[in-house]
Amino acid sequence: MNPEAPTVLRCAGRSVARYTTRPDLAADHSPRPYLHPVTTLAGRPVTETVPEDHPHHLGASVAVPDVAGHNFWGGRTFVRDLGPVALDNHGVQRHDGFKLCDPDGFVEELSWTAGGERLLREHRTVATTALTGTAWALDLTFSLTNVSGRDLSIGSPATNGRPGAAYGGFFWRAPKEATAPLVFGAGTGGTGGDLPGPRGPGAEGATGWGGSTGSGVDGEEAVHGARGDWVALSGEGWTLVFAGATARTREDPWFVRAAEYPGVGSSLAHDGRLPVGAGETLVRRVVTVVADGRLDRDSAAALVRKAVAA
Repeated sequence: MNPEAPTVLRCAGRSVARYTTRPDLAADHSPRPYLHPVTTLAGRPVTETVPEDHPHHLGASVAVPDVAGHNFWGGRTFVRDLGPVALDNHGVQRHDGFKLCDPDGFVEELSWTAGGERLLREHRTVATTALTGTAWALDLTFSLTNVSGRDLSIGSPATNGRPGAAYGGFFWRAPKEATAPLVFGAGTGGTGGDLPGPRGPGAEGATGWGGSTGSGVDGEEAVHGARGDWVALSGEGWTLVFAGATARTREDPWFVRAAEYPGVGSSLAHDGRLPVGAGETLVRRVVTVVADGRLDRDSAAALVRKAVAA
């Protein structure tokens, strides 16, 4: 890819993120567009890119480790009965252009290619929304259409034989600090309907979003692999709250890491491979609250409810 200057996103009159469309990366990083740095309104970075522990982690991005055997995540591929193996199977997400690019968001077209073949066409929308004087939201929707002319499926290390490793989809790598971030969530939820996404496709007959709180759940083990309206990471002076903003997105369990490294994503292929028939489209929408300070559960729930409804 030919590198170009990042696109700057702004919110509340401040620069809050940079979006790199054509990164200059080795093929085994599965080059793809990504957001980094993303910052709080006070300027604290809440993403990390190319960290030593996982050099293929790229800020906030869409990454999938197995699309019909092609690696769009980066790094080694988990092979059943063999474990992680370095394979020459990495794909590229090619930035084809912006249909719209404003200071507060953009609409992008991408091609997912591997082995000289275009497998998926992606329509991606990203928008920023101010919430309070100390919090804003990043709204990301991706639509993947199978343009290969044949049926495809999406997998993960979990579906290939590695329990607990169902990563793949939206993924946010947070900065590693001296102590692991706190992890908490809303508990089981996902009963609300869809809400329209900014600049992107909305759901017909939307009925609103639950944003449940209840007693909630705490800790990486309790939140990882569970389905819920939202999950939160809270580090040194910052909190990130991730919400599935459509009913279908909330069907995907959360992938959460804190002790080994801080990262949160949604699992497209958790219990089994996700089929994507020829010409079919899958759509997911994740809204992330980016806040200064450590939020408690009630504050996180209130902000994420406001962000999803914005």
